[in-house]
Amino acid sequence: MPPLRDSGLGPEAERPEYAGQYRLEARLGSGGMGVVHLARSSSGLVLAVKVIHAEFAQDPEFRGRFRQEVAAARRVSGAFTAPVVDADPNAERPWMATLHIAGPTLSEHVKRNGPLTPAEVRRLGAGLAEALRDIHRAGVVHRDLKPSNVLLAADGPKVIDFGISRPSDSEMRTETGKLIGTPPFMAPEQFQRPREVGPAADVFALGSVLVHAATGRGPFDSESPYLVAYQVVHDEADLSGVPDELAPLIESCLAKDPADRPTPDRLRQLLCTDVPMTLPATGPARGEALPETVPGARIPAQRQPVRAEPAPPRAETTHVRARTPDVSRTPDVPRSPELSRAAADPPAPPSAPEDAPGTAPAPRRRRLLWAAAALAVAAGAVGGTWALTADSDAPALQTHAPRTPRVAFHPWRTTIIERPAGHDAEMPYCTAGADAVFCGQSGLPAARLTSDTGKVAWRHTGAPAGREAVSPTAPVLSGGLLYVFTADGRRLQALDPSPHGNGALRWSLDVSGYEGGAAVLADRILLTAADGTVTALDTTTHRERWRKRFPGHRLPRFTAYGDPRTAYAAETLTAGPAPATRLTAIDPSDGSVHWSQQLPGTLNLAGPTSSGALFLTVGEPTYDGFVSAVLRYDPATHRTRKFPLAAPLPGVAATVQGETAYLLAEGGALQAVGARTWDTETSVSRGSAPVASGNRLYFTAADGRLIAVDTTTGALLGQTPPRLAATRHNGFLQAVPAPTLDTAHGRIYAASPDGTVFGVATTDPGRW
Repeated sequence: MPPLRDSGLGPEAERPEYAGQYRLEARLGSGGMGVVHLARSSSGLVLAVKVIHAEFAQDPEFRGRFRQEVAAARRVSGAFTAPVVDADPNAERPWMATLHIAGPTLSEHVKRNGPLTPAEVRRLGAGLAEALRDIHRAGVVHRDLKPSNVLLAADGPKVIDFGISRPSDSEMRTETGKLIGTPPFMAPEQFQRPREVGPAADVFALGSVLVHAATGRGPFDSESPYLVAYQVVHDEADLSGVPDELAPLIESCLAKDPADRPTPDRLRQLLCTDVPMTLPATGPARGEALPETVPGARIPAQRQPVRAEPAPPRAETTHVRARTPDVSRTPDVPRSPELSRAAADPPAPPSAPEDAPGTAPAPRRRRLLWAAAALAVAAGAVGGTWALTADSDAPALQTHAPRTPRVAFHPWRTTIIERPAGHDAEMPYCTAGADAVFCGQSGLPAARLTSDTGKVAWRHTGAPAGREAVSPTAPVLSGGLLYVFTADGRRLQALDPSPHGNGALRWSLDVSGYEGGAAVLADRILLTAADGTVTALDTTTHRERWRKRFPGHRLPRFTAYGDPRTAYAAETLTAGPAPATRLTAIDPSDGSVHWSQQLPGTLNLAGPTSSGALFLTVGEPTYDGFVSAVLRYDPATHRTRKFPLAAPLPGVAATVQGETAYLLAEGGALQAVGARTWDTETSVSRGSAPVASGNRLYFTAADGRLIAVDTTTGALLGQTPPRLAATRHNGFLQAVPAPTLDTAHGRIYAASPDGTVFGVATTDPGRW
């Protein structure tokens, strides 16, 4: 019989009787994110059910964070966490049910009984170190480890609450949202660069938790959270009252530099004790006494994504989004000669009318950003690649025929540029082709790496390393030349990509006067002027091949998806009562229009399907930057089909393979829409545009992990370790470069925030 009342949004919302099929029996506690209730499954299993507050249930950003919590909790459920039994992040009131852990929190115990003994602190630290080891192995960073998130169970400490967000009780914010964590237990990097927090932040929090357990207070206590933040970043920890035998170890956990902190494995070794893991207990549970659970009750496994009928075997990879062993330092290599300015410049761009309706003059920096971004858009994505899937009909842009994959390939990792002291590393943008990997970043427009070993063959330098440059992009390999932008974004350069060519400059074009930037599409360079005129140059002769404007567009920016015969532009027009998007497909060789259509809504390209249709993401009208649906448009029949999403997703990057669109959102939600239908949670706070090949989907996380997912089921197949920058003050990472595929050799290459590029085989992601 269905419940008479559930956890909805009505007046009784904060007193729900049910969450899904679970009847809520008692209230255990409340936090910034939601209320935790006691419940029982039909088999008698005692559960703790978290239900999001009604006031936040309609906030898409908050729903995204809750999805991330569910995904993180599911991935790390084990001996030192509360296993997830069930969850529904898409419910009217999202909820998650975990196994109830009998025992008080560390905070409750210390408040009632005082600090732990030195032996108890040691055993607590050993248990938490083991918990963090398992959490980090799953690719998750807790980011909010504190006494109230540590349960003292009979068999050892349990880490709970992966919510990591407080919408109402913190006035401290980052550029895009709330600062994540609880100030007295946060690491310095969580205040200085919250977007790039790594596992070492949890070790810092562990040190603070052990101080609290040993003394009843934290190492940086203050009534003001702002003063706490200052002390965490600048002051030494207050370890008075900490047992002498534990002080050095705790002090190492509280090191300001993440690189100076011990790993959880090292902590476990230092805290290892032969004494059984028994911790102080003050009662069976938080809240009320509980009846015994059913002996041997089985925890259901994580629910598998919903499967749909498989897509046709032939597929075309597209991607969009304009938005391990240590390796010794690479020896000095030849550098390119001085840049020549003798190359011919393109025709002067037409000037925009002085009072052109609906247009405003853009600042010079924005023009340069567009110029720099257009090269990556031409390749299909920021950090995208021209490489196609092996079963694609379109020819791959490479300078030689594919070769048989080599068996004796070993994973490699390389630093392509050394940064001066005081400057931060950054993620390079790379493209694979011609038996090499070509990468660029600020101060280094291009470098050639040998695909077998990662050894740097040559570097083509630009602005000095560490100096601010405009929007680095992946080099584009086309027609036997390598195309890159100069560091200031003003010139497009064509380089010699050969192993012994040293990246010599063949010619360059001044693109600073083109508002729409430059796009290299097969054997054409498309330059878009401020008045919307597009000029196409021949990549071999540099001569103009055609020049025209496209009706319905103000500033068209064309991109291609592997097929040199077709390029697409999607431009949203804000004039009129409702937004509409003009879509145009052209042949880049002569500028002829295949088709042009205006559709309602704010639409962005996802990519073409194998049947010639086009997938587009549909912007949510209420929340800027969110996607609410996927639209399929068939230019042959002019028919459209909309696939609504269960909830709007923020910051979506998309790719298309076959007849399926794959969406990766900020917060980690990953969905398949179209011929295949499933959704899964990856716990990735921010990721790159995904790249599809065969039955696998690859993307890079902001912490440097390369992740592989099964396109049929959405199951996680494998991931590489995170590789965060070692410096304290990393710059804000605006976009995560996508990995680049080398299907001819069965490899994939990706970049990390520590400035390295690495290559792994695609045969078995589970062994990464």
